[in-house]
Amino acid sequence: MSTGWAIVLGLGLLWVLLGVYWGRKAKNAEGFMLAGRRVGLSLGSATSMATWVTSNTTMLAPVFALTLGVWGMVAYSTASFGLLLFALFAIRIRKILPEGMTAGDFFRQRYGRVGWTLFILITMIYSLSWLVSMAIAGGDLMMALAGIPFLQGMSLILAVCILYTLFGGMYAVIGTDFIQSVIILVGIVFIGILTATQLDFDAAYIHLKTYQPSLVKVIMPAALLAVFNNMLFGFGEVFHNNVWWSRAFSMRKDVAPKAFFLAGLLWFPIPIAAGFIALAAGPLNINIVDINQTGPVVASAVMGNAGFGAIAGVLILIVLFCSMASSIDSLLAATSDLLIKDVHGGIMGGKLGDQGFRKVSGAVIIGVGLLAWLLAAPHWPIIQALFISGPLVGSLIWPVIAGLFWKRINRPLVLAGIVIGSVLGVTAYFLLGWFTASLVGAGVSMIFTIGARYIRPNHSYELHPVATSN
Repeated sequence: MSTGWAIVLGLGLLWVLLGVYWGRKAKNAEGFMLAGRRVGLSLGSATSMATWVTSNTTMLAPVFALTLGVWGMVAYSTASFGLLLFALFAIRIRKILPEGMTAGDFFRQRYGRVGWTLFILITMIYSLSWLVSMAIAGGDLMMALAGIPFLQGMSLILAVCILYTLFGGMYAVIGTDFIQSVIILVGIVFIGILTATQLDFDAAYIHLKTYQPSLVKVIMPAALLAVFNNMLFGFGEVFHNNVWWSRAFSMRKDVAPKAFFLAGLLWFPIPIAAGFIALAAGPLNINIVDINQTGPVVASAVMGNAGFGAIAGVLILIVLFCSMASSIDSLLAATSDLLIKDVHGGIMGGKLGDQGFRKVSGAVIIGVGLLAWLLAAPHWPIIQALFISGPLVGSLIWPVIAGLFWKRINRPLVLAGIVIGSVLGVTAYFLLGWFTASLVGAGVSMIFTIGARYIRPNHSYELHPVATSN
């Protein structure tokens, strides 16, 4: 247990010190939020990839593989398509919002105050569900590898991320993401190679075919639904969330499309590798007691069998901690920016100078972190914590695409599609299963959005370049 505390505190101290150092570059609110809008290709790609390698990737992808088999591995990897497509959107975003600050700037201009408010409500629910799922994964990780009780481990990881985001803003987030991305890639590749060297693939297939035949089925309805559900969930997550819009605004205009595309390519094999590790559990006779802890338990056993013994848990803890921190910090920063810029400054009409912004931003970051802690404390299954928001973000896919590229649209009809898609998607979540919710939300919203293109599109909503200010 003491080793786990030492690792997280040591890494946490490093991230905090780096956050303080990089945070000195933030001379004003825009610098704190968007790192001066001058982020280059290497940092831009690294922060996008590392942010998308969440605890959900390293902890939930193995759960997908263990419950849905080979298709589960593929299902999770489809989330990379969201980053690949957003590379194209980044060009358009920078053209129509050359001085944009948040995703809310787009929704306010395109869909008015009602659509703007609806977007903020949905993205806050989603951001909290993402944060909660990562906090739960963090507590599970500390419990599985370090023997630290769930609440203590979760509290420790959240506290570290809150602190360095608090001091450094986007500068700290992007800088630490670069280091974390290198650790994540090297670590997962290393563990994957070790797993492959210990497996007899023919024997492993026979074992799965005999004792877990559903995991190697070519046709498994729930798994096939999960492939498309997760792909649409990934589209919705990336297309609407301020985590990605803030990165598009932070990067140099010519860099953003390349950075998102490269990040998507780098991310694609990671959940497949994590899922492959989980499928090795049965053939290697590794007992999984808690399905949420599949990834670290299997990785630890594999490294122990390879002769790494005591340091196995240390290496895995470092890799998985980095995967969580790289996403938690991004969500804290992006969510606080949205609350201050759009809720306080937009909907409530408040005004803040640079000094006032830093103070309020700090309070909001702490508040969001505490709320996530309270919601994660009951220790929900990770899948339930994350995918409950799937139909909500799925219903925003088509309105974002249409809003970016169609000059005329029936705004009320689009907004009706978002609401009805969200309601029906959540209903499907409870009645049919999590693997249908995003499909339903996105499908219903698509019908309404396409209809809005042809049914009384209003010329007054034409999209044109707008410079938004603080």
